[in-house]
Amino acid sequence: METIQNYIGGQYVASQSSRFAPVYNPATGKQVRQVVLSSSEEVEKAVAAADSAFPAWAKTSPLKRARVMFKFKVLLEQNSEELAKLISQEHGKVYSDALGELTRGLEVVEFACGIPHLQKGEHSANVGTGVDSHSLMQPLGVCAGITPFNFPAMVPMWMFPIAIATGNTFVLKPSEKDPSFAIKLAELLQQAGLPDGVFNVVNGDKEAVDVLLTDSRIQAVSFVGSTPIAEYIYATASAHGKRCQALGGAKNHCIMMPDAELDMAANAIMGAAFGAAGERCMALSVAVAVGDEIADDLVAALQTRIAEMRVGPGVVEGRENDMGPVITAQHKASICDYIKSGVDQGATLLVDGRELVVDDYEDGFFVGPTLFDGVTPDMTIYEEEIFGPVLAVVRVPDYQTALTLINRHQYGNGTAIFTRDGETARQFSEDVQVGMVGINVPIPVPMAFHSFGGWKRSVFGPLNVHGNDGVRFYTRMKTVTSRWPASVRLEHHASSFTMPTM
Repeated sequence: METIQNYIGGQYVASQSSRFAPVYNPATGKQVRQVVLSSSEEVEKAVAAADSAFPAWAKTSPLKRARVMFKFKVLLEQNSEELAKLISQEHGKVYSDALGELTRGLEVVEFACGIPHLQKGEHSANVGTGVDSHSLMQPLGVCAGITPFNFPAMVPMWMFPIAIATGNTFVLKPSEKDPSFAIKLAELLQQAGLPDGVFNVVNGDKEAVDVLLTDSRIQAVSFVGSTPIAEYIYATASAHGKRCQALGGAKNHCIMMPDAELDMAANAIMGAAFGAAGERCMALSVAVAVGDEIADDLVAALQTRIAEMRVGPGVVEGRENDMGPVITAQHKASICDYIKSGVDQGATLLVDGRELVVDDYEDGFFVGPTLFDGVTPDMTIYEEEIFGPVLAVVRVPDYQTALTLINRHQYGNGTAIFTRDGETARQFSEDVQVGMVGINVPIPVPMAFHSFGGWKRSVFGPLNVHGNDGVRFYTRMKTVTSRWPASVRLEHHASSFTMPTM
């Protein structure tokens, strides 16, 4: 059985741990490799390697750091087919979706290539007579990223390219469910010319995470995952004096207005609800239909499209499926429990994905696309994040009720509205209490030069990921005020005991 080890200080390091976790191909349900669950001591070795590499890397010019990112970008593009297939094998998402994930991560690498401009600071001449002021955006030190299973490529690349480009060193703890991609990233970074120790990968579980949250050499921690874990990450890291951005769960609503273009909206909702088997923090899991007429039309359109969906393995010769399996058997069981709770609590189950069987992949972790109608806010399938291919339709009488529904929910990650009316769309974008808003756009994930992050219990910490917030998160500002007198005279150095002014 192939074992995924750690990558520390520019080389593979065989773990001495006796603990391992299985890594499955979700489409077949078979174990394909195992990953080491590192001990605390092994994580500390990775932190030590990053700490040793920091002084020299921090002194490397931003231009040279950017050139490493440029080479890394080229390597990602050259190896994109192999990388996308690796994502599909361990996560289960279809090949085209894996390629899309890789592209969105690559966009952050492209953004990081501009670090000489992004990190150049500010300068003001003559803030006082003969006095200038300038700012320096300096790196923090060793930074850590703790990333989820659903985006083994994109989410890590939301973090480390900016952290490394700004002069920090990095320790990545990927999900133990699909860890191979992180090791591949380390290999490509080394090929791009990144010095040993600047980027390290440690595999593990909570024992490894707790070291990253408490080790005094770690200056900043970035996390994406569920809200309960995000709360723990943020509280623990903050208690130990670290910067922390922790992105949590979501329950993303879209509003279907009576004037919406039905076919366009139905197609968009299908992709946003069932793409990646719903295992996205930006998945649309609640469609709020304003009025029974548009609700009936939407439900009928969705049922027709679900019946035409192809569900199967992520990579298969001769055809492309629309949706793959979910990540593990345990997660499949959890999704099925949510579907049962919806039925038990009175929702109308129009399409049931629990009994789906894929020919030749009977042992795979498949849950078919599932559609509920008549869902109400007191139901578990409405309130909690399912993280699976389950779409709930909620019927409301008017726009204001729909808006209130979204604003009252505990999560505020992403949302969308489908309408032809500019006034309604503008009002919605201003009034909705959600961090990322789409107008006739179902998954409003910002481009790399903007920042990604939600509101309410979807995010903990003041700064979002990538974009300018990412640069600010991985740097600290130093402001220098200077004066160079033309000659040295005694009166220039007389003591002053008042607040200095210009």
